[in-house]
Amino acid sequence: MIIEGTVLRGPEFDPVEGRVVVEDGAITAIEEESVDSSDIVVPAFVNAHTHIGDSIAKEAGAGLSLDELVAPPDGLKHRLLRAASREEKVEAMRRSIRMMERTGTASFLEFREGGVEGVYALREAAEGLDVDPVILGRETVEAMEAADGFGASGARDGEFSRERNATAREGKIFGIHAGERDPTDINPALDLDPDFLVHVVHPEPLHLDRIEDSEIPVAVCPRSNLVTGVGVPPIRDLHERTTVALGTDNVMLNSPSMFREMEFAAKLADVSARDVLAMATRNGAQIAGLDCGVLAEGRPGKLLVLDGDSDNLAGAQDVVRAVVRRAGAGDVSDVVL
Repeated sequence: MIIEGTVLRGPEFDPVEGRVVVEDGAITAIEEESVDSSDIVVPAFVNAHTHIGDSIAKEAGAGLSLDELVAPPDGLKHRLLRAASREEKVEAMRRSIRMMERTGTASFLEFREGGVEGVYALREAAEGLDVDPVILGRETVEAMEAADGFGASGARDGEFSRERNATAREGKIFGIHAGERDPTDINPALDLDPDFLVHVVHPEPLHLDRIEDSEIPVAVCPRSNLVTGVGVPPIRDLHERTTVALGTDNVMLNSPSMFREMEFAAKLADVSARDVLAMATRNGAQIAGLDCGVLAEGRPGKLLVLDGDSDNLAGAQDVVRAVVRRAGAGDVSDVVL
């Protein structure tokens, strides 16, 4: 497979005119050369935090607080999940995954409710699609054992040392929500030595120092935080201390669109377009232990192609900035996953 256009090459997304050659699922060459195509070739996205089970309840719960919406065990989302049939949940999740596939998301890190059965339901929803979920089971050690790791709701909801130790013994990923409502659960979360934190909307200087010293990545979800009224994460402060990745969080609240998350983050935070693109691609891949998110020889051939001559993108003076701040689903001309 040969794709021509402006290629955002390497970890710094340097725009070069030329072609990408993909053979047997891997990039075998990036050839810098004059070509006729106006397409823009971008690494596929990695969505660093999702709850796609919530696909059964899009835009439910308007006006409710964060706890009323999502707090276990009786937040609205949990009641709706318990009331829905397995078939309804699988079909709703599959539709969200299909949207991710069409818009160039190669993988997503899912905090999966429903124990072992919830893990199996998500695997069924993703079957036959080209998006590879990284599933973090919740609620039980058994769910972690059936999944790719454990996703903890937060230190305010439990102690989680048993689950953390079991996850470490399995050599799997342990993530935990922290600092979403206030700073009180950040230190207890850091004490668990997680592989990554989610949200961190309210870090204090001590927390930022600990995050930096421990080199713990953070998945931020600014659209979700704004919707739930908890504030917005200090993306620049976090970026200066550690690896930051973007997630779209609950499908109840937001579409799983990395285009929208990038645009929002870029316009919210004082960071460069290249930094935001890294948050949507290689940084999420790093957290998940994946090798995608960068267009380079020998890396997986997971990419999306944007129509650089679309009404939206034509005439862009800065290609990377245009991809991050204005590209959308309507500009996608091809996806290779």
